[in-house]
Amino acid sequence: MPVSPAYRPEPRFFDLGEEYGDAVRAAPFPQTTLRVRNDRAAATVGLDTLTDPEWVAHFGRFEPLPGQPGPIAMRYHGHQFRSYNPDLGDGRGFLAAQLREVSTRAQAASDRVGSERAPQAGRLLDLGTKGSGQTPWSRGGDGRLTLKGGVREVLAAAMLEAQGVPTSRAFSLIETGEALTRGDEPSPTRSAVLVRLSHSHIRFGTFQRAAYLRRPDMIEALVEHARSLYHPAVERGDAAGFLRAVVQASARLTARWIAAGFVHGVLNTDNLNVTGESFDYGPWRFLPHYEPGFTAAYFDHTGLYAFARQPEAVFWALTQLGGALKLIGDAEPLTEALNGFGDAYIGELRTAFLSRLGVLSLGEAADQRLMDATLALLREGGEALRWEPLFHDWFGGFASSARALGGPRGQHYQGETFDAFRFALFEHEPDRPERLEAPLFARAEPEEMLIDEVEAIWAAIDAHDDWGPLQAKLGRLDDLREALAQGQADTG
Repeated sequence: MPVSPAYRPEPRFFDLGEEYGDAVRAAPFPQTTLRVRNDRAAATVGLDTLTDPEWVAHFGRFEPLPGQPGPIAMRYHGHQFRSYNPDLGDGRGFLAAQLREVSTRAQAASDRVGSERAPQAGRLLDLGTKGSGQTPWSRGGDGRLTLKGGVREVLAAAMLEAQGVPTSRAFSLIETGEALTRGDEPSPTRSAVLVRLSHSHIRFGTFQRAAYLRRPDMIEALVEHARSLYHPAVERGDAAGFLRAVVQASARLTARWIAAGFVHGVLNTDNLNVTGESFDYGPWRFLPHYEPGFTAAYFDHTGLYAFARQPEAVFWALTQLGGALKLIGDAEPLTEALNGFGDAYIGELRTAFLSRLGVLSLGEAADQRLMDATLALLREGGEALRWEPLFHDWFGGFASSARALGGPRGQHYQGETFDAFRFALFEHEPDRPERLEAPLFARAEPEEMLIDEVEAIWAAIDAHDDWGPLQAKLGRLDDLREALAQGQADTG
């Protein structure tokens, strides 16, 4: 059977009409070799029952899934490094399908009572592509994706998902057999097409395009579309309420990036969406150690999107969204919604740091003290104390004291700054301390995603067609995700 009873097609973006996108076809690739198949993600949308040939047919040759009308290249504009570009749009990708996620909480209840009813549907999700060929918005590009770029996105999404960061999931990676020439990496290089599963591909730049065209009717349609599907608590016609919801989601996303030590690299307004979910990973990096000015993109010469400037970048992008919404809403409530970003971000950052340290909230003052003490310890530790190991060593608070002090970084855990950190940490009760029983925490070193390892994984593929290191890494990231989320209720 090609799809399971859990499959629920719902192609809602197509309801907006032809002014928002263009029907396209995927490129005819000379080969379609399946390299990564995310069956865990596929199970959430009823596609895990596809055979490998069926999988390749749908995600390599892009034969439409049942109930889906076919690919559409979405239209949008955007600011790229704060310069407005009206010539954007899906230039090497498209929206391939929209479908409902299985509500895992409802399904778990159904399983407990032995119900034979079909699984209940949850969030509306997109299957979007990268590297699927040229579209009307390719701007002279070849519409392709390098295999290395696909591997990097698979790794970024898996790491961020494991850490609880809102992210798209790399659903499929298929090698396509073309030799690509790129100016920023050794060429010719191998090609691939990626499919990602995400909550939405409606970008800030989608609204900017409608504003650029001076089409308030299009903005109203977009707000109603996005409000009803992604922020249904917002009342119909409430542009400021919609913006407030996007601000809150974006604040949560940004805070989770910071706590993860993640640098997206290219926070243009076409790379930020209305659901607050990171996607379209390009020159991303994870911090080796505390370094506010750390950049991911070699072309970010001014550090516009450096690690510590990401909140500023996201807020600036939100103001562009707010500017587009002024065509249909009053300036004062829109400004008020934007001004809520700072408080929302700080609150979400405290929550994110508590999550990374595996402890419960004790109240705003105590939570702030712990976050400040953690950052102070990382700052003082410099290059000698890497970002990820600190959270690994002290996960769960007091219960990890012997493990942390007796581990390879024990010598760094002394002095006044550490004492302040330990005091602030031990104030907080552990959150689900049974998670410390996971084998992951018996290891001296954490699961990291630093650039040297990423390059080594790619080198094995490039030089020897050895996919073992990538599969091993994805397996360890699954272990990390399960260890950190053990016992956690579904919040989808």
